[in-house]
Amino acid sequence: VFDQGWAEAYDAAGGRYYPKLQAAVPFTPVTGPRLLVRPGAQRPEQEEILLAAAIALMEHRGASSVHLTFLPESEAERAHAAGFLQRTDQQFHWHNRGYRSFDDFLGSLSSRKRKQIRRERRAVRESGLEFEIREGREIGESDLDAFFAFYLDTGARKWGRPYLNRRFFSLLRAQMPESLLLTLACRAGRPIAGALHLRGGNTLYGRYWGCLEHHRFLHFELCYYQAMDYAITHGLQRVEAGAQGPHKIARGYEPVTTYSVHRFADPRLHAAVADYLVHERKEVAAAMAALSRHLPYRRS
Repeated sequence: VFDQGWAEAYDAAGGRYYPKLQAAVPFTPVTGPRLLVRPGAQRPEQEEILLAAAIALMEHRGASSVHLTFLPESEAERAHAAGFLQRTDQQFHWHNRGYRSFDDFLGSLSSRKRKQIRRERRAVRESGLEFEIREGREIGESDLDAFFAFYLDTGARKWGRPYLNRRFFSLLRAQMPESLLLTLACRAGRPIAGALHLRGGNTLYGRYWGCLEHHRFLHFELCYYQAMDYAITHGLQRVEAGAQGPHKIARGYEPVTTYSVHRFADPRLHAAVADYLVHERKEVAAAMAALSRHLPYRRS
């Protein structure tokens, strides 16, 4: 949830945007509860107390604002009723509609899109690459060494920076091995590209990818098709590929609304952002509607 523009505008107006308060799962743009209430409690009432406490903490600490990101729609609605501003955005998710195989999924697509995906997968395989999937403790430290090189290469190519260190990935393997899935592309037994996914409940979450050799369609194969194939085989209901990249639409991923809520201490900033969000929500809804018209599925 990008708020750099808000920070720059407020700073230019003489305000101080940082520090701010943030409720989120670090480095993980995945929807989940942000207002944590013990089982059996009166949830609406307890959520209202938590929201009021967040505002009080913002004022006590002298923070500019408080933000809850990637929370469920129900929590976002409750926060909006409590005076928070609601923001919407989109991600791209693939839904497993009971497919028996990847070919079964392809059968749900239009003829043109079905042929396109088959061409892409065939082109990658004809490049001489072999693919391996490793889960949990099957993932060795040498695999993570190779993947970390891919991760660093991707970070060097984009406006962001690789903020995770090598030890982070070893800690993932040690602390939550049952959640890790690594797809590798190898040439003569040597990994040249990889994608790291996390498995949680009935969903596979795409997180990081990188490569040392460039091959057309390799990103689609490792990040999308291998993940979808795995989800079908293991009965998972969804693959979340994150935000950005309308090209995901042609591969069967669909736009899904995500929610965040925001409260600002300065009423002038609160009013300015509220006005901005009115227009942004309309733009997001229009963009999602336009993308949905281009889904590759056969019309029933």
